[in-house]
Amino acid sequence: MSRRIARVQLESPLPQLDRLFDYALPDELGDVQVGVRVRVPLRTAGRLVDAYVIEVAAEDDAERPLSAVEAIVSAVPVLPERLYRLARRTADRAAGSASDILRLVIPKRQVRVEKAWKADAAPPVLTAESVERADAVLEEYDGLATLLEERQRGAVEAIPGVRDGVLRWTELFAAAASRMLASGSSSILVVPDHRDLDRLLATLGEFLPPEAIVRHDSRQTNPDRYRGFLRTLEDAPCVVVGNRSAVYSPVRADLVMIWDDGDPLLGEQLAPYVHARDAALLRQEQEGSALMLAGHTRTSDAERLVLRGWLKDVRAVRRVLPKVVLSTTHEMEAPSQRVHSSTFAAARKATEHGPVLVQVSRPGFSPSLVCAECRAPARCAPCGGPLGARHRGAVPVCAWCGISARAWSCPSCSSTQLRLASSGSERTADELGRAFPGVRVIVADGAHPVELVSAAPALVVATRGAEPLADGGYRAVVLLDGSRMLQAPDLRIGESCLRWWSNAAALAAPGAPVHLVGVDGAVGRALATWNQAGYARSELEERAPLHMPPTTRVALVEGVPDSVERALDALRELPLPSDAVLGPVPIETDEGRVRALVRFEYGAGNVVSTALRAVVVAEAVKRRRRRGQNNTRIPLSLRLDILDPEL
Repeated sequence: MSRRIARVQLESPLPQLDRLFDYALPDELGDVQVGVRVRVPLRTAGRLVDAYVIEVAAEDDAERPLSAVEAIVSAVPVLPERLYRLARRTADRAAGSASDILRLVIPKRQVRVEKAWKADAAPPVLTAESVERADAVLEEYDGLATLLEERQRGAVEAIPGVRDGVLRWTELFAAAASRMLASGSSSILVVPDHRDLDRLLATLGEFLPPEAIVRHDSRQTNPDRYRGFLRTLEDAPCVVVGNRSAVYSPVRADLVMIWDDGDPLLGEQLAPYVHARDAALLRQEQEGSALMLAGHTRTSDAERLVLRGWLKDVRAVRRVLPKVVLSTTHEMEAPSQRVHSSTFAAARKATEHGPVLVQVSRPGFSPSLVCAECRAPARCAPCGGPLGARHRGAVPVCAWCGISARAWSCPSCSSTQLRLASSGSERTADELGRAFPGVRVIVADGAHPVELVSAAPALVVATRGAEPLADGGYRAVVLLDGSRMLQAPDLRIGESCLRWWSNAAALAAPGAPVHLVGVDGAVGRALATWNQAGYARSELEERAPLHMPPTTRVALVEGVPDSVERALDALRELPLPSDAVLGPVPIETDEGRVRALVRFEYGAGNVVSTALRAVVVAEAVKRRRRRGQNNTRIPLSLRLDILDPEL
């Protein structure tokens, strides 16, 4: 005698439960579809948990003891087979759990929204003008229309600039999505942050009807997010627009586009820490959709794929190159000078015709202070954090704990006098306001968000990434603090600086000068010649002998010493080079725990991730069995493909 069984994926973060479990399906539940939410008993925990039905099958062995599905939570199949395969493949590559991927894309159920959902949306209709405009934008790029039509992969160098008040890269994304929608196909457009999302949504509104756009955004209310998710389950094509987790949208997408894949916001901050670019590559491999990584600059990750022939290099038919002027440190009149005299003169002249953008590295007035006598960094006595000033003459405040240091004294020379050591956005605005009398000064940073400035003369002092759009583009762009930015202890700081500066330069009006102050060398030359791909190639060449990412993959293994050692023992049984493991070393900020790095080739990724995942599961099982001990902390954690490996 046979019986129906359901194989389900539990909604649980526990690694030992990251597999399919069999449950009996009672007849009273009726027809159960694949992908629906159910509630099942978990005997080890003595409670009910939610799960997704992955497979429904018939079993001849009716005597096998099985728990039964308790109830169907919702009859809507919210987990299509293609989404589960993507989640499973992505989790396996990152040595993580499929449920951790699924919680990023499947929102919490909203009963009222679900009852009102009819799943009968009509295919959106594009106007002839929209199709014509989209074709004109795509024709500006060599071979891009063919790549979209043939569902190929490409790395696109976006045309910098603003046209008719619209960023040209948003036109590119809207045009590509319009072309796919006109052919009856859906698209997924992924951007790093909410500013990019709002700008792209505004441009999409000029190309597409509102019913064709599905927003995927954490700022949405729960009902709106669930309503949009249900729309992606329908057969009618649409355009999904959102941040990093939008790449997992269950829509049948024939195009996935990612903007500025070097932005760290595209890297998931929760386990298993998968970058949106890697998830998109896995999705394209499974579904055969078109894939485009676009940006004003080129990451070394994307360039590696271009050199291997995995991505095609897509450039404009007629390249638009910003006019970049380098002002090196050797040309400064004084060591403490922030702006070269020629740059100052160019900015003064440009303010006669419109707004000028001044990019700085840090927000605030003076983020760091030093001793006025010995120049030692001023630190907070209780916690050791850096002291800063919120305005001229203000009481120093710790950036970490927020305590005011009213009676500070230098531990080196006992001086009680402090000196401003750095200039943030507010101090720069204060200084420029005195140097440019009669010119309006606007501060744009995290504490003072500004989206748009008019064409009237103004000085816009903005931190990197917070630059507002200017009507008609900026008449000049000044990039300050470049040498300070390049001093950050980050493997990819050169790439990051080039990306920040390129995105700022893209906001300039046609022919407007872009002044990079105090920087020379390879990064400065790459910006001046607008050859970001060449810089990415040089970075790959330098990292290859050192086996640093992205030329190789890197795993971070962290935990208590015994658990980390067992993980490393498992890796030593694999055919890896003798120098694959670096460490373990103690973690200074976490007493009693250690970390190690494991470097391995891309071809060994499956065996390494499988071995590490097996150790994580074994350690989790041991931890659960030690009920009488203080085992609240996870003994072993993993993170693969970290961007900046550092012991």
